[in-house]
This record gives sequence, C-alpha cells and structure tokens, in this order.
Amino acid sequence: MADSDSAPPPPPPPQRKIIHIDMDAFYASVEQRDDPALRGKPVAVGGSRARGVVAAASYEARTFGVRSAMPSVTALRRCPDLVFVPPRFDVYGAISQQIRAIFADYTDQIEPLSLDEAYLDVTEDRHGLGSAKAIAEQIRARIKAETGLTASAGVSYNKFIAKLASDQNKPDGICVIPPARGAAFVASLPVKRFHGVGPVTATRMAALGIETGADLREQPLAFLHAHFGSYADYLYGAARGIDHRPVRSNRATKSVGAERTFETDIASPADLHAALDRVAEAALVRIERHGVRGRTVTLKLRFSDFRTITRARSLSRGAFDRTSFVAGGRALLDAQLPVPLGVRLLGLTLSGITDNEEATEQATLLL
Repeated sequence: MADSDSAPPPPPPPQRKIIHIDMDAFYASVEQRDDPALRGKPVAVGGSRARGVVAAASYEARTFGVRSAMPSVTALRRCPDLVFVPPRFDVYGAISQQIRAIFADYTDQIEPLSLDEAYLDVTEDRHGLGSAKAIAEQIRARIKAETGLTASAGVSYNKFIAKLASDQNKPDGICVIPPARGAAFVASLPVKRFHGVGPVTATRMAALGIETGADLREQPLAFLHAHFGSYADYLYGAARGIDHRPVRSNRATKSVGAERTFETDIASPADLHAALDRVAEAALVRIERHGVRGRTVTLKLRFSDFRTITRARSLSRGAFDRTSFVAGGRALLDAQLPVPLGVRLLGLTLSGITDNEEATEQATLLL
C-alpha cells in the first residue's frame, strides 16, 4: 500500500500547441521572386569562386543534389547550369521582419532560429481560430499574400516533432502530428533527420545499428550514455516523442560557426589553410543568417588520434567584421603549424555575441 504521507507525484508537463514555420528555400526564393529570369532555373545563393560556399539552393538546384553549406565547386560539378547569385542579407533581413510581424499577431511566444524559421507557441488561441492547424494555415496564407513567398509548417505538441513535421511536406506544405501519433511518427523516421544529429553522429549511430527512430528507442539509456555522453538524455526522450522544452522568446545566442570532418586527415599548411578558408565561408554564411555579431573567434582542431584542442582570440576592435573574423582564424591556425598529427576535423566559431536581434539556440553547422 502506498504511504499516505508520501508527496503527491509532480503534475504532468503542460500540453502545448507548437508550430514550426520554415520558409521554403528562403534566400533562393527571394532571388527568384525579385528576378523573373531566375524562375524555374537552378539557383544557388553564394559565391561561385573556388572557395565559395552555397548559402541556399532553389528546389530546381536541389534535384541535382545541391545543398546549403556545399562547396561551390562541388555544386557546379553536380549542376553545370547552376546560376550563382550573391547574397543580399539586408533584403532577407527586412523580409524576415515582415514575417516576424505576422507571427506577433498570433502569439508573443516566438523563438526565432534564424531569418527563415521560428517556433511559435499557440497554446493560447488568441483569435479563436479553433486549432493550431488553423492558425498555421492562416499564417502561411498571410506570408504568401504579403511577401509572395511560401512557407511550410509543422504542428505538434512539442518543438522536436513540430520541427520534423515542417520538413515532411515541403515545399508549401503542412503536417500535423497530434500527441497520439507522436511516438509512431518519430519511430518511422531516419535518425539523420533528427535535429542535432549531424552526419558524423548519424554515421556513428549507423555503426551501432541505429538508423531509425525505432532503432534508437530500443537502446537503453545506459547504452546511449556510454556512446553519446550528455546527449543521451535528449536522444532517449526524442526517440519516444518526448520534448518538454518551452518556446523561449528571449533565448540568447551563445555561438555560431561551422566545422568540417575530412574524409582523409590533412596535415600540410597549404591544405589546412584551404580548409580553413572554406569553413570560414560556411561560418560567415551562418553568422549572416542569424544576424549576429561577436567578439571572439575560436579555432577547433581534432587530430588523427581524436585529441581535440581549441584556441581563441578576441577581435582587435571588439566588434565583428568579415575580414577580422577570417584573419583571426588564420592567426590561430598559424600558431599551431606545423601540426604534430594529421587533422580530421577543423572548426571556426564566433562567440561573445553582442547583437542578438535574431535570437537563436547555439548553432554549429556540420559540413
């Protein structure tokens, strides 16, 4: 018999109604909207030069396997007719503010992830539309009417599943996953689609026989801790459709950057400088996407024996600009040359964020 003096169980977490809005090929769609000659063509926003990086790709380009963060030379090999357009972050930022104003009509609980996506908590039905799906549909219709662009939406009871759902029926689609379907939906998906599971982690999981949400759910928590450390608790809950994180409108950016794991270790100064330039380009794309500025550049190197080091320096003027970010990364790398072993991973990150108009969770782009 239960002890009558024992404390009552804690109340269950609140049942939320969460929408994840994700603009469809945002940068490329803006360029196609503003230049009719680009419509229907494979378009990449970014630099076409040898060390350039694709910031965004149109859906026409994606059919050739062109993706964001891909080196431009690789993109051109996959799609020789690819049209490169230089990014216009001021334009994308202005449109993002238009979209943010639409969100604000429906809720004050808005957590932007970047210029082109955000979480909304619409548990309170401000306009009496009757359901989170109806709210999402109205938001999508207004975005299209006011900007000429399309957005996809995921609607669910938590952030993790809402984000997965928004990608389910792209472009210009909506997917609703109610609580009763959450665990089954997650079980059916490849783990490489899970937020936070990058290519390196997905490869590690595949080696352990974990390729789907169902495979992940079969693993005991102790096994996940042994292989994934502090990330295990998140994975354990995600595999069961559980995510109690609230939508946080005041979430601060901690750092934004990029890193790349190489297929073969590199050691020569020339190869390392070339790799650094490419990673820096990818990091700068991400930094502009999040609309942030910062004070500290951090270099990350992982050697062939898996030993990892980080080195940091503050920008000389205490404010971010493209030239100082790249120069800071090069200076940090030069201080480590020659490297004692081959390098398997190189990363470059901006932290000490000072301008956080585009508040987002800590983001590191895995190439």
